Amino acid sequence: MKVKNILISQPRPADLERTPYAELIRKFNVNVSFEKFIKVEGIPSQEFRRTKVSFSDHSAVILTSRHAVDHYFRMAKELRFEIPDTMKYFCISESTAFYLQKYIQYRKRKIFFGKQQFSDLIDIIKKHGDEDFLVPSSDIHKQSMFMLLDKAKIKYTRAVIYRTVAANLKHVDIDSFDCLIFFSPAGIKSLQKNFPNYQQGEKIIGAFGHTTAKAVKDAGFELNIPAPTQSAPSMTMALDEFLTQQAKRVRRKR
Repeated sequence: MKVKNILISQPRPADLERTPYAELIRKFNVNVSFEKFIKVEGIPSQEFRRTKVSFSDHSAVILTSRHAVDHYFRMAKELRFEIPDTMKYFCISESTAFYLQKYIQYRKRKIFFGKQQFSDLIDIIKKHGDEDFLVPSSDIHKQSMFMLLDKAKIKYTRAVIYRTVAANLKHVDIDSFDCLIFFSPAGIKSLQKNFPNYQQGEKIIGAFGHTTAKAVKDAGFELNIPAPTQSAPSMTMALDEFLTQQAKRVRRKR
């Protein structure tokens, strides 16, 4: 089956021309569409209170995304918890740290950040091992982060304050796409929820990451484009490889 229409289960980039997808479109003359398969929604404070997690018991907070930042401050407001000026913020990246300016005076707070990977941030966290850390997170979160915290013997509490749910995709003609690309197990669940009768048939499915690949197979689908691989560390590179091989097969048939 020749791939012509590709659906990426992520939001459309602000500037598509500056992404590798633009090159794929030009190189292979394919149509690439973007659609959010999942969305994040805050857990109500009434529900959070039942977990018995107290913001006031913690002297530092670990923030791994803008969602974590937004919902940490939202929950603090709903709980009427006045965040002390002495609170220390440990952010996954510099951009996440700068995002804090939406809520606090950046230069007047103790803010630390890594280079994008949690393994970088953990080295900084270890230097502040006497702190009691709060980790705002989604109901779905990489366990590797908590494994690193446990290994380093860091005192922390996980606070599930937002959840990842399926977006409403009823407006999407899913059968019009020859190829679907997923980046999380939640995306696969969203496909099944929105399109319970979806049949893969000859359609192509790609998945980024081990857990996403497992979710594809657990759902009964065939995984055609895995990433990352040794030759394709990104999803766009894996797509490039697949489309290149496809073009070669078409030429051989001629």
